[in-house]
Amino acid sequence: MTAALKQAIKQKARQLGFILAGVSSFEPPTDYNIFEEWLDQNKHGTMNYLAEERSRIRRADPKQILPECKSILVLAMPYTKAFGRRQKAEFQIASYALGEDYHDVIPARLKLIVEFIEEQLGHPIPNRYYTDSGPILERELAQRAGLGWIGKNSMLINPRAGSTFFLAEILLGIELEPDEALSTDHCGTCTRCIQACPTQCILPNRTLDARHCISYLTIELKEEIPDELRAPTRDWIFGCDVCQQVCPWNRFSQKADPAFEPKIPLPVLSSDLLMTPVEFNQRFKKSPLKRAKRRGYLRNLAVAVGNTGNKNDVPVLEQAEKDDEPLVSAHAKWAKEKLERGLQSALIKAD
Repeated sequence: MTAALKQAIKQKARQLGFILAGVSSFEPPTDYNIFEEWLDQNKHGTMNYLAEERSRIRRADPKQILPECKSILVLAMPYTKAFGRRQKAEFQIASYALGEDYHDVIPARLKLIVEFIEEQLGHPIPNRYYTDSGPILERELAQRAGLGWIGKNSMLINPRAGSTFFLAEILLGIELEPDEALSTDHCGTCTRCIQACPTQCILPNRTLDARHCISYLTIELKEEIPDELRAPTRDWIFGCDVCQQVCPWNRFSQKADPAFEPKIPLPVLSSDLLMTPVEFNQRFKKSPLKRAKRRGYLRNLAVAVGNTGNKNDVPVLEQAEKDDEPLVSAHAKWAKEKLERGLQSALIKAD
């Protein structure tokens, strides 16, 4: 019955759009010490919720989340591999964020899986489910469940699906036979992600210094982007795909679930710097970009405009410099001054 149920659960997951499914045991993560060291070295930046005592206790042991936990179902759902999609006048957005917000899409499907399991068993079961929202070390769980290996860029990589997918987990109060962990490291001697990272945030132990990561700077950081990191963010305005763009395994990326096909209006133009709060909320209502809020989105865009070096953007930056939000006006001023310095330098060379 257990083997048949496990197979039926995986089949249901595939029907719901999950391309990978595996079962992990409920034992505490063996690499938890790496996470603790990462926190102790302040590599998490301003993401203080990660360092809270309750969060640490729960990440160290799944049973602190669900005492009845006997197995963990780990799943993966593909998003758009938008590499090479970029247009000339477009600023860059991480491909996972081009569609609907996965926080809104995936939990509903996880709930359907739980309901399916309960129907098969004929009774309710203890459960908790998450997608990038729970206090668990999901990549280790995914590796233990046989979904892939943790690459040098800290992403979970599957040999048949690359790394362009979301992870999700269901903690279950029933015992399912764990799948065999993928113990082989298929990164080999490749260091493309490390060499390509614009801010050199990838660390030797397959973690990141979040404080230098473009995804952190453009999403998690709510303050000013440090001066020395503004130029390296290039034209990224929400997240970053560089380490995935250069990863050879992403030639095997799977077709995106329809929910994650690009839906936000593109291309993004420098004129977005004049977007009102109402316009921002309307445009990104169901998008992950709403997480940055208007102030963060325009802060990021101002920096990207400054980095592109287009002299025609000076007038829009002058208007953005008058924005009521100090975070926006300060970065618009930086970008305008950078463009003006570039113009002066070009004139001097011309003379």
